[in-house]
Amino acid sequence: MSTGTEGSPVQHPAGFTPSPALRDALAGVRREVGKAVVGQDAAITGLIIALLCRGHVLLEGVPGVAKTLLVRALSASLDLDTKRVQFTPDLMPGDVTGSLVYDARTAEFSFREGPVFTNLLLADEINRTPPKTQASLLEAMEERQVSVDGHPRPLPDPFLVIATQNPVEYEGTYPLPEAQLDRFLLKLTLPLPERHQEIEVLHRHASGFDPRNLAAAGVRAVAGEAVLAQARAEVARVQIAPEVLGYTVDLCRATRVAPSLSLGVSPRGATALLATARAWAWLSGRPYVTPDDVKALVQPTLRHRVQLRAEAELEGVTVEGVLETVLASVPVPR
Repeated sequence: MSTGTEGSPVQHPAGFTPSPALRDALAGVRREVGKAVVGQDAAITGLIIALLCRGHVLLEGVPGVAKTLLVRALSASLDLDTKRVQFTPDLMPGDVTGSLVYDARTAEFSFREGPVFTNLLLADEINRTPPKTQASLLEAMEERQVSVDGHPRPLPDPFLVIATQNPVEYEGTYPLPEAQLDRFLLKLTLPLPERHQEIEVLHRHASGFDPRNLAAAGVRAVAGEAVLAQARAEVARVQIAPEVLGYTVDLCRATRVAPSLSLGVSPRGATALLATARAWAWLSGRPYVTPDDVKALVQPTLRHRVQLRAEAELEGVTVEGVLETVLASVPVPR
């Protein structure tokens, strides 16, 4: 990894002090989720960052690594309205967004809201539904509204989509197109647990833990809309020095000329990296972004925004490996 560039050191602008009470409240969310989910600390942190950035998350992992349980535990720790949609091949767009329903008594059509009208939407196995239904979420995720019969209907605030998908099953699935993937702020991968973590999982189940009854496990709501609104306002005040801003842009531009990639990071991806780095800096108690904050968020923020060349895939090259190469090649401001 590069040690820095020649020139003067990065000058971090003076700023406010992140509120310890707000940070403690979100640390409480982490603790509540931990009552139900063993390990997966990186995924829990990623979900909190998405909440702070008003972004959406794609969770990827093999069956049985607690993807759905993680989202359910997060929703139980937040005083927010939550709905779940099981995506299937026969799911229609109206089943997600809502539709016009004819009322015989009034001889008029009225709009019946779909499950997307919520604060936290769990889109379970999103890659099992056809592209038409996947696309029904595009407007909701980007514009935070749903248009039916030409009338836009705003979604609640906060609004967060957490979609899950299984990376090892391809039969009967519909890979998400690039336009849809680009709407997700983060792509978080859930690895298989370490041995000691798996022992803890079995110990909890042997002691009577029921993943269908999170209340019995002691998971309770410790934060809500007010805490999120205040935390987001503070994150927006986190400063970023011109040198770090340039470093963020250089990382994204480097992906566009990487020989193993056919698609690099777009300007939308650069703004996403800036947003996630600011949230991570705030969670770390700093009012400014460092190059290390940017580097820490490169993988989850950018891994789904680039595309490998076919020949690189055949050679066993991975997106994560390419991004590590980019990180090593771009000079880091001191």
